Amino acid sequence: MTDLAAAALANPINRAILTRLPMLGIGDAWLVAGAVYQSYWNALGGRPPTSGIKDYDIFYFDDRDLSYAAEDAVVKRAALVFADLDAIIDVKNQARVHLWYHDRFGAEWPPVASARAAIGRFQIRCTCVGLQPLPDGTLELHAPYGIDELERGVLAANDACPARNGFREKAESLRARWPWLVIPETGRT
Repeated sequence: MTDLAAAALANPINRAILTRLPMLGIGDAWLVAGAVYQSYWNALGGRPPTSGIKDYDIFYFDDRDLSYAAEDAVVKRAALVFADLDAIIDVKNQARVHLWYHDRFGAEWPPVASARAAIGRFQIRCTCVGLQPLPDGTLELHAPYGIDELERGVLAANDACPARNGFREKAESLRARWPWLVIPETGRT
């Protein structure tokens, strides 16, 4: 079986992001979701590591300043640090998501205590994965629901996600890019 971290690092954009992430000087920072799991699915399917990946999400947690201006300063630093990468990189402070989530998605988003906690809230359980560079040069994998469903390509709904609408659309979007994925019947739309 293909190793998740090795598959993620085979993607040169992931490798650059994970190498440079400490340069942002932000706490509890993770490369999450599609950048990780889609690189893995590409490895399983024999596709180029960056194939089908729309963007690269970075979660971090800083509850000392929940202002848009504080997050925007981090976003601007990230734009400089990752300027040479041919990728859309989306940086979000998970400590402040609850302030804007309802207006954007129409659902309440209870506050979280860490970026790790936010990783566990994606709509599809197997997509709840993140990698964090550690000071010793290794990577920490956070997969709160394990990686069995990811390895098997099972797109099951995540009951921990506050936004229940749009599951089917998200799952079908993934299956359009990786046709071997399976969507179990959940009754969720």
